[in-house]
Amino acid sequence: MHYRPDARDKDLLPHDPLKAIVAPRPIGWISALSAAGDLNLSPYSFFNLLSSPPTPIVVFSSEGRKDAVSFVEETGEFTCSLTSYDMAQQMSLTSAPLPRGQSEYAFAGLETAPSEMVRPPRVKGAPAALECKLLSVTALHDLTGKPIDRYMVLGQVVSVFIDERCLVDGRFDMTAARTIARCGYSDYAVVDTLFSIQRPPGG
Repeated sequence: MHYRPDARDKDLLPHDPLKAIVAPRPIGWISALSAAGDLNLSPYSFFNLLSSPPTPIVVFSSEGRKDAVSFVEETGEFTCSLTSYDMAQQMSLTSAPLPRGQSEYAFAGLETAPSEMVRPPRVKGAPAALECKLLSVTALHDLTGKPIDRYMVLGQVVSVFIDERCLVDGRFDMTAARTIARCGYSDYAVVDTLFSIQRPPGG
């Protein structure tokens, strides 16, 4: 079958399949401080690494100008904590639409851990975290140039935290971290099995 995203037959496809097609997606647990010192923690599955060292860049995209975007714009810093299977329910709780200034950390029963090079903390107990400095916030638009109330945030990674229990022979082991990914609808996946493929020379 074919369908247009702006004209989906909701009798045939009552739930949008697009987020399930482009999946699994890593989840960036974004922690940001406002200029006034309010702390926000939000999970974003529109999240990924765009560039490797020496200039590692991450992206997350928000549907609506939510506190995470506003706070990052105000202070120019954020952290991305990795979500694990053990913290999946708490991750979900931090997506609740709490009033500005109410702590998602407290609401979800989470603790903060200090960062090294930015002010926003990371999630204590997360297997890894990226400390980032803001590069840009871009308001997205559609093919006609009409604004669509979506905001793409780019940040440069300036420091990386790794829980040493997730290091095996000098490599970050995702099966030890038990990272989770969004698979569309209310579905998630946990990384508990890996396989390797050797790329061709120069690939």
